[in-house]
Amino acid sequence: GLPRHSSEVARLYQTEFIRSARAVGMLWAVCTLCFAVIEVVILIQPSWVGTRELHYRGGGPAPPTGTLGLFEVCMEMDWPVPECRGSLHTLTPLPAFQSPAVLVCMSLTMVWASVGCLCLFRFCNAATVYKICAWLQLTAGFCLVLACVLFPDSWACAEMRALCGEGVSSFSPGNCSVHWAYILAMLGVLDAGILATLAFVLGNRQDALLPEDAKDGDGKCCTYSC
Repeated sequence: GLPRHSSEVARLYQTEFIRSARAVGMLWAVCTLCFAVIEVVILIQPSWVGTRELHYRGGGPAPPTGTLGLFEVCMEMDWPVPECRGSLHTLTPLPAFQSPAVLVCMSLTMVWASVGCLCLFRFCNAATVYKICAWLQLTAGFCLVLACVLFPDSWACAEMRALCGEGVSSFSPGNCSVHWAYILAMLGVLDAGILATLAFVLGNRQDALLPEDAKDGDGKCCTYSC
């Protein structure tokens, strides 16, 4: 009869809804892992600032060319490989950029903690795990915002003057311009916001996506395996 037909239609819609939610959850997990890898690149790459293309007309020593990051300054020499000075192998940031480096490290830790939380889907309630990951990613984005603000505020330092000229000051890079790693960090803020928002949405909708017999909060219904 009609009630039976309605229940079958409702079950079909619920099955499709759960399937689409699993696909979105899988996409969110893959993007979270990619964001964690991007955070590592942002932290270690000496390409936050780079020298601009200048037309050298002679009459004196050529201006230096190279790039600068949180841990290293790399000057382009006659050799194919640039000469880098810094302490990346000991993870000791340049003195002027200690605060941005610490904030990026904190952001990196939060993102990798959210990646580690993916394994909790097999043991915990999925909605709770989504919300934990969302707060971790939101905190990571906040730390990255502070790092992006503090980095140009620290430009009035010896390393920047040596690379970018004496016209360097806070928020004024002199003969340099922001390079791709700094732009990637700013895009990382947007990534963190999108991933956190999606995790909040998935967490809030999770109970509605589960079948009736799985709404007992035992956490055994996971969207994907770890």
